[in-house]
Amino acid sequence: MKNKFTSKLRVALVSVILVSSAFNFSHRKSYQLFNSKGGKTSFKKMVNQAAKADVILFGELHNNPICHWLELELAKAVHEKSSRSMVLGAEMFETDNHEILQQFLANQIDEDSFENGCRLWPNYQTDYKPLVNFAFNNQIPFAATNIPRRYARIVYRGRMEALDTLPDDEKAWIAPLPIAYDSSLKCYSDIFKMAGGHGGQNLPMAQAVKDATMAYNIVKHRPDGGISIHYNGTYHSNNYQSIYWYLKKLDPSLNILTIASTEQKSIDKLSKEEKGVADFILAIQSDMTKTY
Repeated sequence: MKNKFTSKLRVALVSVILVSSAFNFSHRKSYQLFNSKGGKTSFKKMVNQAAKADVILFGELHNNPICHWLELELAKAVHEKSSRSMVLGAEMFETDNHEILQQFLANQIDEDSFENGCRLWPNYQTDYKPLVNFAFNNQIPFAATNIPRRYARIVYRGRMEALDTLPDDEKAWIAPLPIAYDSSLKCYSDIFKMAGGHGGQNLPMAQAVKDATMAYNIVKHRPDGGISIHYNGTYHSNNYQSIYWYLKKLDPSLNILTIASTEQKSIDKLSKEEKGVADFILAIQSDMTKTY
């Protein structure tokens, strides 16, 4: 009787182990963080470094829910960990909408008035509203940093010099002129190559005027001794160029932390193309659900 009971117990334990193993095997990680060298790292380590930075450039994939979730989680974690003043900023808000954003954050207008009066990205409700609400609820400033799209189009049609013809009140929405431009930077030479040289340097210049304006406003709105967390498409900060390059021109002493995002079929290891593109690389399963 004892041997029969022991045998049944062993069978039951083996069954539990097999089911548990099958569950663990089928449970897939949605993302993995890597350091610049391609070594696996953790969210905790990223937060610890972010809390020491002056500027954090979070490069996102605009339609990826993991990016948007971690953007919010990072803001919460840094806000909790650091006693330094914090400001958020984003490519998704253009500078001529900065005032209405501030009116909402100061509770001077209601949410409907803000959302109806601001040019919001189509995925605002799911992807960026949580960040704005976090800033609102915690009285954290949030800056609109990007150049109004119409001025980037002006550059595309007529180069940087076309901005000189704008009235002074409109120039206030752009980085101070003249804007430096280095066509040899990979971020701009790649755009030139992808366009097949069509339009000359106008297309990469239109990208550069966005980068310069975002960098200018990051520095402008960053509190003394504080932390600025900025959200932008990953291309705008990859390889320590683009926004990063303009930030260093404005203030070489800035301690800047960069986060890049990429999608991979397997996230067991970082692809060699992504190594070195940022201080932290967020690798996400390529079959992850998209927000739009």
